[in-house]
Amino acid sequence: MVQDEGSSSSVTSSPLHNFSTMPLHASPGGAAAPWLARELRSDERGLCLIHLLLNCAAAVGAGRLDAANAALEHIASLASPDGDAMQRVAAAFAEALARRALRAWPGLCRALLLPRAGPTPAELAAARRHFLDLCPFLRLAGAVANQSVLEAMESEKIVHVVDLGGADATQWLELLHLLAARPEGPPHLRLTAVHEHRDVLTQTAMALTKEAERLDVPFQFNPVVSRLEALDAESLRVKTGEALAVTSSLQLHCLLASDDDSSGKDGCHHHHQSSNGKGGDTNKRQRSPESGVSPSTSRADAFLGALWGLSPKVVVVTEQEASHNAAPLTERFVEALNYYAALFDCLESAAPRGSVERARVERWLLGEEVKNIVACDGTDRRERHERLDRWAARMEGAGFARVPLSYYALLQARRAAQGLGCDGFKVREEKVAFFLCWQDRAIFSVSAWRGRRFD
Repeated sequence: MVQDEGSSSSVTSSPLHNFSTMPLHASPGGAAAPWLARELRSDERGLCLIHLLLNCAAAVGAGRLDAANAALEHIASLASPDGDAMQRVAAAFAEALARRALRAWPGLCRALLLPRAGPTPAELAAARRHFLDLCPFLRLAGAVANQSVLEAMESEKIVHVVDLGGADATQWLELLHLLAARPEGPPHLRLTAVHEHRDVLTQTAMALTKEAERLDVPFQFNPVVSRLEALDAESLRVKTGEALAVTSSLQLHCLLASDDDSSGKDGCHHHHQSSNGKGGDTNKRQRSPESGVSPSTSRADAFLGALWGLSPKVVVVTEQEASHNAAPLTERFVEALNYYAALFDCLESAAPRGSVERARVERWLLGEEVKNIVACDGTDRRERHERLDRWAARMEGAGFARVPLSYYALLQARRAAQGLGCDGFKVREEKVAFFLCWQDRAIFSVSAWRGRRFD
């Protein structure tokens, strides 16, 4: 079976439900398929697009570029960035496959693709806000994270929260309100936020400082301009006597690219690093032998070991519940097609066909992720999503133990999901973690952890 677990309702009725019946080989000589000679119903067109996409991915992976080109021609006649969900997701994956195929001609790739820059930081920020509004999985994840922080920090006088990136400023506004309402009064809150763009941090600082003054919550903001893989743990400025909480929203998977020493020369991007990589081994000196992290550890494991060394009372991790880190192209292509088809289906139900906001999400956010997963390799491939069981093994290896998320947080999340006016959003509890789902397909996981010294 190629189909993932967790497909139902509109996703089940979509063409992806029939993945397992589609042959994974290209038509001989790239000949036109007979079903292209007539007008197709929507479901037939979707099945044809899946067939063509799988043929194209197999051809690109095998270096059969004539067959890939023929498949892309057929896809172009059926897919559309303005069509139904399957047409739109097919258009995104076709572009990604075309970019990967172009890597066979580096000169063409540079000439055609380098001038076409990705979204600006402002466009990407806008797309993320639209995604929060249209598919509020991450708002639910933020609410769960805040509740975990609130419970872990009960009675603490000085609270330091480190946001490793990805959290929306509204999450921290909500945390300010929660802390202000504590029966024992608010603590002194210090928020350290990591982001690669200084202007985002400046805007966040202004909004939070103003609200903290209004709520009479003692507040400090520590901005750290950095990508996560380049982060020096010392820049987090954790002090003795603080109760520390760490949150990460869709960030940790970027560390996995640092461990891939395969060629990142995809004909489109060339990122030159110093001999010690981005940020070097600055986190390794933070590790304790008790954390179980060996000197030959990966970048991700070293970073988690450094976090353990900071003695956080709670670490809340939100990640994509998907397996997009496989080396073989076809394997991660099929997984990604399943995953993003569910997200496009979710957006289909959340916004009308002509929605500008939805188009921005699909083009600037999800489409860019698809291109990175399919078209890039080596350190350029940063969207290396992995499922919770893989992250659990890493967290436990670094010395962390799972913290059950509170029943109150589960009730809150489910109530919020039900209040969205759409039956597709669901929250599932499993192995003391929460899975945020579209229909029965898990899209994101939320888990909480603490150093074993607190057990």
